[in-house]
Amino acid sequence: MSAAALTFVVPPPGFAPHVDFLLEEVAGAMGLFTLRAVGASEQRLYVLNAGVYLPAYNPEISDQQAASLALDSADDALVLVVANPGLDGTTTTNLMAPIVVNSTTGACAQFILDNQEWPLRAELAHV
Repeated sequence: MSAAALTFVVPPPGFAPHVDFLLEEVAGAMGLFTLRAVGASEQRLYVLNAGVYLPAYNPEISDQQAASLALDSADDALVLVVANPGLDGTTTTNLMAPIVVNSTTGACAQFILDNQEWPLRAELAHV
């Protein structure tokens, strides 16, 4: 995938009123993407494919959250985590609020995981 159109079911924090985004691969970095608001290209996030960088990460979303994305199967879910590069060379990831994408429709949402012990700032180990 070089680029994919995504539509958030509600604007992600800090990006309102934008719901339409473009997910673009970062050249030479498998599983690393930029997520840019359509019409506001200066607004972007770095996100990682959790399946590539965090294979032990297994967040659980509620049935209501899955229904909001019309997810019929866990196999259709792409889990992305926001990556925050630090000035000291470390990168942290937000595991408490993943972005879940229905890979068949492009519908997505950033969900806060209730009653789960995932950290808000987990240091990403060098892969």
